Amino acid sequence: MKNTTTVMEFILVGISDLPIFRFSLFAACLLIYLVTLVGNGTILLAIGADSHLHTPMYFFLSNLSLLDIFCPTATVPKMLENLLSENNTISFAGCVLQLYFLIALAGTEAFLLSAMAYDRYVAICNPLRYTVIMSMKVCLQMAAGTWIAGFLHSLLHTVMTFTLPFCKSNRVNQYYCDIPPVRALSCASTYMAEMVVLSVGGILGVGAFLVSLFSYIQIISTVLRIRSTEGKRKAFSTCTSHLMVVCLFYGTIIFTYIRPSSSHHPDQDRLVSMLYGMITPMLNPLIYTLRNKEVKGALKKAIVHKLKWRGDCVA
Repeated sequence: MKNTTTVMEFILVGISDLPIFRFSLFAACLLIYLVTLVGNGTILLAIGADSHLHTPMYFFLSNLSLLDIFCPTATVPKMLENLLSENNTISFAGCVLQLYFLIALAGTEAFLLSAMAYDRYVAICNPLRYTVIMSMKVCLQMAAGTWIAGFLHSLLHTVMTFTLPFCKSNRVNQYYCDIPPVRALSCASTYMAEMVVLSVGGILGVGAFLVSLFSYIQIISTVLRIRSTEGKRKAFSTCTSHLMVVCLFYGTIIFTYIRPSSSHHPDQDRLVSMLYGMITPMLNPLIYTLRNKEVKGALKKAIVHKLKWRGDCVA
């Protein structure tokens, strides 16, 4: 019989093991995190304050902003703590929760992006029936469905990962707990767990991606039939921001998860995970605000209103 030890905690490999870079990395990551919180919080404030933005498109955008706040919050605070304390440990329960919420939020975002693509498809390809098809009740059901599906999907992967026996090491080659690096620590066969990730995650992920792809094929086909150049420009302007977010999201997700474990390289994976876990949530509000006149207008109104309110208070 083999001697096995029960893992009580994991050691997270940080972005850099060199002490000289720790403070610089802490400052950079904290800045990115704060910009992410402010950017997505500002979008939520603008949508909530302007009644003209209480439409299905902006309802889904507010859900995306919530996800972009929650997703880095699942990993970045612990990483910042480790950079300051130089103690890279995380408890077994903490690792389970971190992985669960990270995968749940990523899955929810995949489903939400497909719902947003379908919303744009109905708006452009079926404009006369848009208010009937995308009623507030339907939007609430779609949003609730994306969150429920994402968290149930994550529960399966979390159970499959942490029911494996861990007796090789407790050193996770990542700055947070994720499926591939945690699974690599198991001393048992991970074939079944890998197949679950590739099959269930692949089917749901590909399904969500196909909904987005089909929606945009129909959108492009409809827009190209518009004779007016101005009409084409307006139609495309409502979709380009979302399309950029979809490409950025699926590019990093496919590279991170839809690969066999033999092709994973720790340094490369950490770099890509930073792109997905920190940079993308920061870029999403910039993509939407810089290319969306309505959101920029709502932000200006909110800022002017706040400045006016402060002026009245001072007077």
